[in-house]
Amino acid sequence: MNSRFDCTETPLQGLKLIRRKPLGDSRGYLERLFCQNDLSELLNGKAIAQINHTLTGTAGTVRGMHFQYAPHAETKFVMCLKGEVFDVAVDVRIGSPTYLHSHSEILSASNHKTFFIPEGFAHGFQTLTDNCEMLYFHTVPYRADAEGALNALDQRLAIQWPLPVTEQSIRDKEHPMINTGFQGVVL
Repeated sequence: MNSRFDCTETPLQGLKLIRRKPLGDSRGYLERLFCQNDLSELLNGKAIAQINHTLTGTAGTVRGMHFQYAPHAETKFVMCLKGEVFDVAVDVRIGSPTYLHSHSEILSASNHKTFFIPEGFAHGFQTLTDNCEMLYFHTVPYRADAEGALNALDQRLAIQWPLPVTEQSIRDKEHPMINTGFQGVVL
């Protein structure tokens, strides 16, 4: 069976971009969002444990930069089902040669891309259009007591958000800036 996905490396080890390959005709298309058989190598024996769907109403909104500490660290498959987002992952793995480096991708309903974000990366995005819908597949259920976060506007991260930041949640605005006390993630 041919895979319904093309997987490419990014400059950050373990972080990948997956291009879904829809099958279509004059009626429209069928698109596989996930397949255990095709994507099992990325999961290292883990299963999808939680699926989340978000709607963000206003272009320019930033959500993130969130991650989970071990032993509840998660791997994510992130895709945009409606609209367009600037999606960012930041390497927070202690000892990684790309520690605190980021990589971004445009995810949209029309480009059929999925961002594969392994354990040890913070994740966030900015909506480029109104009414963006995102779908996340997680290998671990969310645990509030295991959550970590970086401030998306931290100058040390040097994320170049493409639009002026119009909205953030109160919680995301209060995430700390990186300082000498930031420990990163040990996997």
